[in-house]
Amino acid sequence: MKKIIFSFVLLIILSAILAGCSGKNAGKSGDVTLTMFSTMTNDSEKNTLRSIADDFEKENEGIKIDISFPGPDYENMLRVKMAANDMPDLFDTHGWAKIRYGEYTADLKDMDWVKHLDPNLDPILKDEKGKVYAYPFNQAKDGIVYNAGLLKKYGLKPPQTLDELMHALETIKEKSNGSVIPFWFAGSDKGALAQFYDQLATPLLITDDRRNEKKALENGTFDWSDYTLLAETFKEMQEKQLINKDILTAKPSQLVELMAQEKIGFTLSVTSIGPDTREVNPDIQLGVMPTPAVYEGDKPSWIGGERHTVAVWKDSEHLEEAKRFIEFAAQPKYVKKIAEATSFPQALTNTEAENYYSKFYDQYEEIKIEPYFDRVYLPSGMWDVMGTTGQELLAGTLTPKQVSEKMKQEYSRLQEQ
Repeated sequence: MKKIIFSFVLLIILSAILAGCSGKNAGKSGDVTLTMFSTMTNDSEKNTLRSIADDFEKENEGIKIDISFPGPDYENMLRVKMAANDMPDLFDTHGWAKIRYGEYTADLKDMDWVKHLDPNLDPILKDEKGKVYAYPFNQAKDGIVYNAGLLKKYGLKPPQTLDELMHALETIKEKSNGSVIPFWFAGSDKGALAQFYDQLATPLLITDDRRNEKKALENGTFDWSDYTLLAETFKEMQEKQLINKDILTAKPSQLVELMAQEKIGFTLSVTSIGPDTREVNPDIQLGVMPTPAVYEGDKPSWIGGERHTVAVWKDSEHLEEAKRFIEFAAQPKYVKKIAEATSFPQALTNTEAENYYSKFYDQYEEIKIEPYFDRVYLPSGMWDVMGTTGQELLAGTLTPKQVSEKMKQEYSRLQEQ
């Protein structure tokens, strides 16, 4: 009987020890699921990020990464999560690392990759105290993507000014007998229309010294009638059938197939469209060019800054594991892999990535990179306004003048919030 009791007690003790060991292992390595939200939209980008996460999971047993790609709903979802103070463990700051998401991000300054950060990104991802807000998967150089073979066929060079762009669009329409869409937009996503306004607002209002409105935008005295030219240009494109007729219903998912069929001359700088199109039609060469100048005598400009990033929520229950993923992703082989998949330049100086547009970036290496207009000169929320007014303009419910008036109203309202 004593032996039976002793064996039973011993079994209980061993069970407790094993349970304790199991608890320690879980605390160290996992049974953890990290939530991640990303703004990536193209399949090649998403698949590459997922593959890096898969490699991480293999080397970190017990840690899983649940990635969400909300697409156009990203900003609204993150605003709700910020209001509830219930952020993902890892999230993309998509250009707003300091201004919008700063108070929610953990400081990454002690991580190894920081010493290799491209100095061009220091003002965007660091503050005066040295805090590092996010890890950049890549950096943006937004311009306009075009079918290089099509331009050559029609005797066109990449346009340097807005007037030259309009001429190129009219030439493509005429010489293709309307079979090619001169400038294609996925306007069902109002962000595509906001992108048009945001890229061209910089040469319209900032880069030309003779018409620089920087101070007026910063102190709130800007005359919004000076913005009307952009809406007038967009409306002119529509009336002359230089953009797709289905612009308000066209979806981003249509772009690759149409580009592969040589049905598009120009589109906005969705840079992964190059590799994606090559998979469907290897014979097509797409190029990328800076945003044209609006005024004669000014130069084109790249529009850029942080592109895809990953920040860590400062209140995450899994800070250690989340930072571990970033260190893993910052290895040169993964920096190269994701830069090439997204066709954007890498953000770390210890890595060389050869992406689809490298020769075009090299061709325009002397062109200055200007920050995204809305991130510097507009209050939070104006991106949505730019997109909505763009849709209303093309639907015929707003005139170009009314677009500027609505922009002025919303600018004032959002500045006061």
